This record gives sequence, structure tokens and C-alpha cells, in this order.
Amino acid sequence: MIHSISKPINQIQRNLINHFVKIHEHSKDYHSFGAKRPKTQTNHENPQKRRPKRSPPFVAAMRGIHDPDEALSLFHEYYQMGYKHDYPSFSSLIYKLAKSRNFEAVETLLGVLQNLNIPCKETLFCALFQHYGKAHLSGKAVELFRKMPCFNCVCTVQSLNSVLNVLVDNDRFGDAKEIFDKSKEMGFRPNTVTFNVMIKGLLNGAEFDEACNMFDEMLERNVEPSVVTYNSFISFLCKKGEVEKAKKLFEDMVKKGKYPNAVTYALLMEGLCSLGEYKEAKKLMFDMEYKGCKTKVINFGVLMSYLGKKGEIEEAKSLLSEMKKRRFKADVVIYNILVNYLCKESKVQEAYKVLIDMQVKGCEPNAATYRMMVDGFCNVGDFEGALKVLNVMLKSRHCPRSETFCRLVAGLLQCGKVDDACFVLEEMEKRKISIDLEVWGDLIRDAYSGVGDTNEHLTQIILGN
Repeated sequence: MIHSISKPINQIQRNLINHFVKIHEHSKDYHSFGAKRPKTQTNHENPQKRRPKRSPPFVAAMRGIHDPDEALSLFHEYYQMGYKHDYPSFSSLIYKLAKSRNFEAVETLLGVLQNLNIPCKETLFCALFQHYGKAHLSGKAVELFRKMPCFNCVCTVQSLNSVLNVLVDNDRFGDAKEIFDKSKEMGFRPNTVTFNVMIKGLLNGAEFDEACNMFDEMLERNVEPSVVTYNSFISFLCKKGEVEKAKKLFEDMVKKGKYPNAVTYALLMEGLCSLGEYKEAKKLMFDMEYKGCKTKVINFGVLMSYLGKKGEIEEAKSLLSEMKKRRFKADVVIYNILVNYLCKESKVQEAYKVLIDMQVKGCEPNAATYRMMVDGFCNVGDFEGALKVLNVMLKSRHCPRSETFCRLVAGLLQCGKVDDACFVLEEMEKRKISIDLEVWGDLIRDAYSGVGDTNEHLTQIILGN
């Protein structure tokens, strides 16, 4: 776990804040930093011959930076050189900070934007809502949603939908309903996406009848249901094992002119697989194109997941071959299905070959791919193999969960690989990933168990954390 979701302000941030305060004290109407550049002459050439619009220098420089502290430092350096920071500069920095969950710095910069009266775009706030939601700070998202008018920002139903979705995904449907009920007096007109989010929330809480009432309200307000609306109900029914009811809803959907998509068929296929009707699900996938819906990778994924759960890995591989014959390019989700179930079957070396194969085929592994591989090697006691994958994972700017780090450290200590264990702990420290005291105690005991006096460096790292 991270020490604190809202990280403390460091010295660079303090310097920035001091500069912002001084600027604001000198002029409340000042909207940018640095000396103004002379106006360039207007280009009267043929518009078709004009060069494409380039990103501002600071924004362009930010693209290659992944460390939030480095991004803050660069922002400060540009300011000192007299660079005119405007909304694109602030927003690019805020995106970086929010992604790293440095919300204290984010809120500081938002305060500067508000004080300098710099108009903000709605997309910035919608992105921040999502980052708050991922950090389980949905209350912060609601607070920012209510403050949006203070940022010279035009609020549309997109903001409403975004904050409702964050609340629903954080199991706060009651708060979402309260905002939804007041949406009209707030100046919003709920659209299809709004109702889809609310229906999703009700179905997540197994409130099927209430979800049906919400659907009726949707029709009463002349809001047109979409395929996503129907997919939500079909998904719920299939998960409950009521596939026949889902099929009837599917037929009703088609009668009303709403054409099912690949996701609709995938949901029905999952329902059939949950009842053990694999052949029927496979037939449905091959029949869907005759019904006007093109097969997608997600449909193959449903069948492969079922086979993986059954331990029929070779059959799952044959589906991958079938995909290649039909010129479907497997994505990271498809490869992850194979990696996951091969690791669960303790066939880690075979899973590693899949990892290499996907890279050769031009498919980039994601955090889940690496995490499953590291855990897979740990499960079979191959901690050197796990460390090898971890190194590649970190270089790819992905990071394991705290539990994976702990397991790897413990395994390396048991093997007497103290230096490697120190390396892993140092990587944790760099990423501000902490472990609870009980786990630290276990690691210290392992450090003193059978590794002699070589553990002084390790102990220092552990105690330092």
C-alpha cells in the first residue's frame, strides 16, 4: 500500500507555491507567467499549406517525463526562464500529478488556476474525477464537481455522468441517486449515458426491480435506451443463471430496432458457458455474423476463459490458432487468459513462452501480464525467474502490488539471495510502497534466519521503511 494517497508537498512544490503566491499578490488579473513575446505576423498563405499546429514547448517536453517530481521541477525551470505558463501547461502537469496520486499538489495547482482566473476545460475535471475514484476518494470527486463553476468552466451533462460513474463504481449509489434527483435543478438534462450509469448501479446492488423502474423512467423522459442499456440487463440475468430470460430480452431488443453488438453476444456466451453449454456458446459465436454482427476478439476470449477454467489449455490454444486463421489479431486480454491459466496449472515456463510470443507478435504486455508471471514464478519457487520478470516489468514502467513485492522478498531471503532482496526493497522504497508492520516483522525474522551477518544492509532498509 502507498504511505498516503495524498502525498506530502516536497521542497519543489513549496517553491512553486511561493512563486504563485507572489505573482497573485502583484496582480490578480495576471493570467500567465513570464514576459510577453512579440506578436508574430499573421500568415496569409493558403490555409492548406499551413504547418500543423504544434504543442507548446513545455507540453511537448512533458511527454517524455513519467516522474511527477521531475515534471514539477521542469515546470519550475520553465517559469524561471520566463516561460509563459498557460492552461495547457497547468493541465499537463495536473494530469501527471493525478496519475501518481499526488492530490495535494493537484489541489494546490487548481487553487492557482482559480486565483488567476484561468478558464479550464471540462475534460480536465472529468479526468480528475476518475483518478479520485481509482484512489477511492469519491468524496473529493463530488467536492470538485460542485466547485467546477468557480474555475470558469462550462459544465455539461458529461461532468454529471462522470461523477455519477465514480460514485457507482465506489459503491456509493445512494449519493449518486441524490445528485441524479437534483440534476434538473442543477441545470442538467440526463441523457442515455446518465441512465445507463444509474441502471448499472442498481444492478450492481442486485436491485433488478428498481433498475426496471429506472428503465421506465428513462422512457417516460423520452430518453432513448441504447445497446449498453440492454447489455446491462442481459449481463445481470446471465450472471444469475437466467439465460432464457436474457435471450427473451435479446429478442425484444432486436424487435425494437436495437441491434446487438459483439459484447451482447459475449454476455450470452458467458451465460451459456456458466451453465456448461460450451458447444451452444461456440455455435452462437459462429452464428452471430449470419445475424449481422461481426465477431470480435472478446467473443473468442469468452470461450478461452471457459476452457482455461476447465484446465483444457490445449483446446484454448487451438482457439488462438483459429483466430489467426480468421485473421483476428490477439490482444493483451487474450494472451493474459493463457498466461493466467498456465500459471495456475504451474506451467510457468510455458506461460513465459506465451509472454515472449506476444511480444514477438507486436502485442505489448500490461501490468496484469507481468504480475501474473511474477506470481507464477513465486508459486513454483523460482524466485530468480520472478526477479528477471520484475526487472522487465519495472523497465516497462509497470509496478507490482505490495503483496507481490513481499512474496518475492521473502522467497529471495529463503534462498539466501540477500542482495537481490535488498534490490527489491529499494525498488519498493523508490515507489513509496509500504508494507504493514506485521509483514515487516516476518521479513526481519527471515533476514536473521540462516543468512548470517550478510543481512546488515537488508536490516537497514527494512528499519528505514
